Amino acid sequence: MKALKIITSRFVPINIENIDTDQIIPARFLKATTKEGFGKNLFRDWRYENDDEQQPRADFPLNQSQFSGEILVAGKNFGCGSSREHAAWSILDYGFRIVVSSFFADIFKNNALNNGILPVQVTDEFLQKIFGQDNETELTVDLNKQTITINSTGDSAGFAINSYKKTCMLNGYDDIDFLLSNIADIEKYETTTHS
Repeated sequence: MKALKIITSRFVPINIENIDTDQIIPARFLKATTKEGFGKNLFRDWRYENDDEQQPRADFPLNQSQFSGEILVAGKNFGCGSSREHAAWSILDYGFRIVVSSFFADIFKNNALNNGILPVQVTDEFLQKIFGQDNETELTVDLNKQTITINSTGDSAGFAINSYKKTCMLNGYDDIDFLLSNIADIEKYETTTHS
């Protein structure tokens, strides 16, 4: 995984509540077994008319050139529905490293963290402040400080993250990498407790 420490970026707003994993990546695209290539089908049914890539929906933010960045900002209860890990794969493959919402479904949240995507949960009020910004506004997410800031206004909020997952994200570790990073301590423990 790629390490994530501080990201300053414009954001893509999708001000819709209860976005489920079938909207994030429809079930018909779950046949692949590697993580690559899912980004082109992110929000597929919302992005295109009649599932036709030649007919992008002009009113959907991913199709609007004024929106770009590594941060996706979505309405409350993001990632509900089925537990498919492909939802996290598609978000990452599209180019998002951070998803901001006022509530995440637990399974999606864990899948995101396991795949190098930082779910930043803020209050409903702070989320609405972000949605109220224009398309040039940048957000800064500082994982070490656990803060998100609207750069144009200076408004800032904290967010929670499991300390183990924070360590993994700061260093770009998956679970195996984390174990390997502690191999010397593990070997020392094994030799001192079993000698």
